[in-house]
Amino acid sequence: MLNRYKRVLNLPSLHFIVIGLILFQLQNLFFPKPRPVIGPLKEERITLLEEQWVSSVGRVPTAEQRTRSIRAELDRDMLFARALELKLFDHDSVVYQRLLQNMRFLELDEGISDNEIIARAKDMRLYLDDEVIKRRLIQLMERLLLLDNPLQSISEEDLADEFDQRKLELMNPPLYSIEHLYFPKDRMAEAERFYEKVDLKVLQPSAARKFSFPFLSGYRFIRKTPAQLERYFGSQFVSELIATKVIEGSWLPPLSSTYGRHYVWVHAFEDARDADFNEVRDSLLYDLRRDAREAALKVAVEEMRKNYDIKF
Repeated sequence: MLNRYKRVLNLPSLHFIVIGLILFQLQNLFFPKPRPVIGPLKEERITLLEEQWVSSVGRVPTAEQRTRSIRAELDRDMLFARALELKLFDHDSVVYQRLLQNMRFLELDEGISDNEIIARAKDMRLYLDDEVIKRRLIQLMERLLLLDNPLQSISEEDLADEFDQRKLELMNPPLYSIEHLYFPKDRMAEAERFYEKVDLKVLQPSAARKFSFPFLSGYRFIRKTPAQLERYFGSQFVSELIATKVIEGSWLPPLSSTYGRHYVWVHAFEDARDADFNEVRDSLLYDLRRDAREAALKVAVEEMRKNYDIKF
């Protein structure tokens, strides 16, 4: 038996295989395969990112925000590139339908079956420049990354801790049920005369409306939060409303808004109250799962970057 092993170990073919493996490992060690390059972004794409930021936020991004935006876009390109390497565009129903739609728009579908249309679209590599397909492939890639980085389970204790930390944020705001009379800014003199001559104590809002002017958003607002009322009247009106003592079934002192002056009748008022755990539990669970997903994905993407040469 020992002699047999010696004969095997002395075989030239075995020596050749071992030397080949050693050389292969040395080659990988000293001459590693170059990593795929991602970026840099073209100036046109950076400009588009800034325009999208301004459109969404309403102001120009700071240097730090601009950098984060570019890094996020490079991460998207990396995920897209990896999805292409894995051919995730094959056999996905969303990509399939999008390619069919594009081919029909280009009128390249006549006289052939759907499968032939898809094959032709792939030969033309139409999946490379379609933003809908890109978003879909990135989404599929993120799902694959999360399979290797499973989310931590969320316990009832986690939910309770989150509820305690966000109690102030989760508080139910006050609710106002009001009706108002409106006088535009250029009719302030009439508003003053109305307030001096009309006895609001005996006048119901429906009867008083004939003295006022049309208001685009209407006259009655039922169970509205301050934030909702601000969308109709502006911040000045809401600030004055909150600062005023509210008595149900009565008129408030005149309130000002962006548009003019308002005489407000209070139908009902519900004060702010703490949220009940059970009524916000599902929302808390959703938020914690979202945060856990983002954290797991962030770790996976950071690990993935090691396999690419990211050009910023």
